[in-house]
Amino acid sequence: MQTTQFDRILRRIATILAVVILSLCLIYVSTGILLSFYYEPTAGGAYNSLRMIDTEVAYGWLFHRAHDLAGNIMIAIALVQIVVMFLGRQFRNSWLVAWVSGIFFTLSAIGLDWTAMILDWTQEGYWRFNIELGNIEAIPVIGSQLRDILTGGGAISSITVQHLYTLHSYIITVVAIVLAVVHLAALLWQERQMYTQPVDETIQLPGASLAES
Repeated sequence: MQTTQFDRILRRIATILAVVILSLCLIYVSTGILLSFYYEPTAGGAYNSLRMIDTEVAYGWLFHRAHDLAGNIMIAIALVQIVVMFLGRQFRNSWLVAWVSGIFFTLSAIGLDWTAMILDWTQEGYWRFNIELGNIEAIPVIGSQLRDILTGGGAISSITVQHLYTLHSYIITVVAIVLAVVHLAALLWQERQMYTQPVDETIQLPGASLAES
């Protein structure tokens, strides 16, 4: 299958989106580290510490807002990039690493947003997470165990916040960074290989071969 000019444009767009994704991921991580200096992962302290960051810490509101925006935009662009990769016919075996890393990065970005649901300890986040726990508990065989792991074996409390904070900051974040780097590296390598392939830019007209002969 020859690579058309349209395919190359879409694949270049996919590479550019991967650069944007990695940049947003680094912004998300760096602002999260700055917020962690003042954030208190407890049931009572989470809300108060974030409020202090927004009102008392110099430029704290800016870093908090940038952290939230980077996380949301990262998910949106990751989903858009998957569509762009599909339209660019980047679903052959040679693109396996790019596809796997891209899909798992998207899931990691969604996981970051999900684990941050209750970290602000607001009424909205509390009840949303309570509903999510009901869905998790409905999973056959392992549902109850997963709920106990997330909540700490009981109701939503400070232990729940600490568990989700650990997942959010030390596990999913590291996985997301690694996947973002691998995804960009795979796309850059594939784009380099792409330029060694012929580009089908001509349209063969009926009878053209007869006229040439």
